Amino acid sequence: MSVSEPSAAQGRWPGGARCAVAVTVDFDAELPLLASSPDIARREKTLSVGRYGATRGVHRLLAAFGELDVRTTWFVPGRQAELRPALVHDIAQAGHEIAHHGHAHENFDLLDLAGQRAVVERGSAALAEVTGRHPRGFRIPDGDWAPELPEVLGELGFTWSSSLRGDDLPHLHPATAGSARRLVEVPVHFELEDHPYFFFNLDPAFPSGQSRIASYREVLGNWTTEFTAYHRFGLCYVLRLQPEVTGTPGRISLVRELLAHIRGHDDVWLATVGEIADWWAATHDSNEPDHPAEVFARLTRVGT
Repeated sequence: MSVSEPSAAQGRWPGGARCAVAVTVDFDAELPLLASSPDIARREKTLSVGRYGATRGVHRLLAAFGELDVRTTWFVPGRQAELRPALVHDIAQAGHEIAHHGHAHENFDLLDLAGQRAVVERGSAALAEVTGRHPRGFRIPDGDWAPELPEVLGELGFTWSSSLRGDDLPHLHPATAGSARRLVEVPVHFELEDHPYFFFNLDPAFPSGQSRIASYREVLGNWTTEFTAYHRFGLCYVLRLQPEVTGTPGRISLVRELLAHIRGHDDVWLATVGEIADWWAATHDSNEPDHPAEVFARLTRVGT
C-alpha cells in the first residue's frame, strides 16, 4: 500500500501511534565557523554568534524540554565535550541521548575514508570520556561521507545515522559483509531545521549569500503544517534545532508552542532517534526492493 495513503500508518509505530516524532539538537556553537575558515579564530564578534548557544541556548532548550517532558537527541562534536564537559554532562544527566557529530565539525568532503574514520574514532572517545559511554548514533557534521563509511560506523559500534534526506521514514543501509545488524537511517529535512530560517551573520557572510531572518510566525506555521502532514500519513517527523539559533528569548517560544501542539495529540510517539532506530531495526529486516537505498546499492555493485 502506498505511503501516500493515510491508512498506511496503521501498525507502523509502537502502541498504535499514528506517527513518530524526534526532537534533535546539534550542539555546535562556534565549531562550524572555525571549520569553515580558521581565520575566524581571531574574530571575536563572529565567534560570539556561535558561542551564544553554549552561553544561553543550551539551558533554554533544556528548560523547555524539561517543562514539556520531552526526551531529545543531541548531536555533539567531540571537541564540545573537551571544551565544555560540564554542559555535555548536564545534557546527558537530564536524560537526553548523546549522539556523534564529528570531532570539530569537519567537512567530510575534504577527508578520505581513513580521515573520516579517524574523526569518528576521535569524537567517540571524547564523548565517552564525559558521558561514560560511546555513542550509537551519528550525524554527519558537514559535506558527504565516503560510500564505505556506513560499514565503518557499524564496525565501530554505531547502529543508526540521521544524516540523509531521501525519505520520510527510516530505512536500512545496504547490508555489509559480516555485519550483524544493518545501520538504520532516520532522515532529516531542511524545512524542519531552524538554521535555514534564522541563522544570520553579517561579516563575513556565513553561509555565503545568506537571506534575511524569517518571520517567527511563518516558521512555526511551516513546522506545524509539516507535522500535520506527517501525522496524517504516519511518517517520522525529525525536528533539528541548534542552541545558538533557536535558544533565544523569543524563538524558544516557537519550540514550546510546537511541542505543546504535538503533545496535544494522544497518538504520537515522541521518542529519541535511537529509540526510533531500534524499533525500526526490530520490525524491518529489509527495505522495499525499489527503495532508493536499494537501487543505489545495486547500481554501485554494477559499477564495480
